[in-house]
Amino acid sequence: MMRRLLLSTIAVIALSAPAIADQRFEARLVGQAVLPANTMVPPPAGAPEYFAISGRFTGAGNLRNERVGSEPSMSLPGYGRRTTGLALPFQGQPVQGFSGIRPAGDGSYWVTGDNGFGNRRNSPDALLMIHRVRPNWQTGAVALERTIFLSDPNRVTRFPITNEATATRHLTGADFDIESIQLLPDGTMMLGDEFGPYLLHFDAEGRLRAVIETTLDGEVLRTPDHHALQVPPNPTAGVGFRVRRSGGYEGMALTPDGRTIWALMEQTLFAAGTANAEGPFLRLLEFDVARMAWTGRNLRYRLEPGATAIGDFNFIDERRALIIERDNGEGDAARACAQGSEGSPEAPCFAQPARFKRVYLVDFGAVDAEGFVRKIGHIDLMAIQDPDRVARQRGDRAPGAPDTVFTFPFFTIENVAMVDADHIIVGNDNNLPFSAGRHLSRADDNELILLRVPEFLRAR
Repeated sequence: MMRRLLLSTIAVIALSAPAIADQRFEARLVGQAVLPANTMVPPPAGAPEYFAISGRFTGAGNLRNERVGSEPSMSLPGYGRRTTGLALPFQGQPVQGFSGIRPAGDGSYWVTGDNGFGNRRNSPDALLMIHRVRPNWQTGAVALERTIFLSDPNRVTRFPITNEATATRHLTGADFDIESIQLLPDGTMMLGDEFGPYLLHFDAEGRLRAVIETTLDGEVLRTPDHHALQVPPNPTAGVGFRVRRSGGYEGMALTPDGRTIWALMEQTLFAAGTANAEGPFLRLLEFDVARMAWTGRNLRYRLEPGATAIGDFNFIDERRALIIERDNGEGDAARACAQGSEGSPEAPCFAQPARFKRVYLVDFGAVDAEGFVRKIGHIDLMAIQDPDRVARQRGDRAPGAPDTVFTFPFFTIENVAMVDADHIIVGNDNNLPFSAGRHLSRADDNELILLRVPEFLRAR
C-alpha cells in the first residue's frame, strides 16, 4: 500500500493539496506522569561488578573519578552556569533519557534509554537498555515494569566493544547511541543508532542480531563517531563523513503493515566534501523489513525556520505520521538571562530558552516533485491548553504566568506516538543529569504527557 501511494505522488498532490498548508491545531493537557530523574537500577546478573557505578568519566577531560557523588552536576555548556542538584558518579545505572517510544498495546510503552551521558568518551560504564513503562494518568506516577539490557553474546559486531572479553558482552554507551525503537511483526526489535548511524536488529531479549550500515545513493553514510573512522597521521588530512555528530537516527517509523521502516536523520547532512548543510531538510531512508535491506528510495523532510532537529517519528496510519521538530533551547523565555549574561549558580537564568517545540502531522502519500513529504499541520508544545489545571509540575516560570497554559520547555523532546483516535503521548529526553529545562536548578525528570488532539489527528 505504501509503495503504491509513493509511486503515484503527482496524482495525490493534485487531488489532495490542502486549502491551508501547515495549520496550527490546539492541544489540551489530559495527564502528566513523572519518573523522577534520580531513578536507578542495578546492573543485570552476569554483568561485571564495574557497572555497579556509572558516570565515572563525565568530568573535565573525561578523566576517571571513582568517588560516588563527589562531583556536583552542572547544566550543559552554553546553557548557563546552573547546578542541577545531582552529583556524579552514580551508584547504579540511571533510568534516563527516553529517546524513542513505541506503544506496547496494553497501556504500557517501550522506550529506549540514551547512550548514557551524551557521547562515546564519557559513557563506557553506562549500559544500554530499553524499558517498558506504564504511566498512571490518575496518580501521575510512571511504573517501570521491565528493563532489557542489550548485549552481543554472539559477537555480531565486527569491531571491538567495551565488554569484548566478558561472557555476557553487554553493550554500553561507548558502543552505540540508541535513539529510536520499533517492534517488528516477528517479535524482534529494530533500534536506530546515532554513532554509525546504524540500524540495530535485536531479538526479543535484547541480543544483537545485525548491525546494518546506512547507504544513500550508493554511498555509505558515516558520522565522526563511526567505528571505522580514525584520526589520520597527517594533521592536515581530513576525515570524511557526511552525518553530523548526534545527527543519526533520532526518528524511525514502522508502517502499520510492518513491511517498511522509514529512518529519519535528526539533523541535516553535510554536502559532500564540504562543512555546509546540503539544505534545510532531513533525509528519510526506506528500509525493507522482510529483506533486511535498504530499498534505495529516499525522501526529504523540510525543517521550519527556527528548528534545528527532529525528536521522534511514528506513523498513525498507512500514510500519515507524527514528527517532533525542535530548537536547542530549554526553559521559560520569561526567565531568560539578560543579554550577554549566562547567569551563575547563585543567580540562575535560562541562557537559551525554549522557543520552538512542535509536533507535526505529515503525509507520506503526498510527496512533491523534489521528494518532500507534505506537512498537514502542527501543535505547539509551548502553548498547551490546560483549562482544568491538570499539570502536576509547571517548573520555574515568570511570576503571574497563567496556570491554564502548560509548556513542555525541554531541550530534547524525543517521544511521540498516537494513543487512540483522540490522544497522543509526548515525552522528553532528560539528558541526565545535565538538562534543566523545567526548573532552573533541578535536573529534569522523565515526563510523559497525554494530549487530547482530535482535530489534529483527523486532519488530512
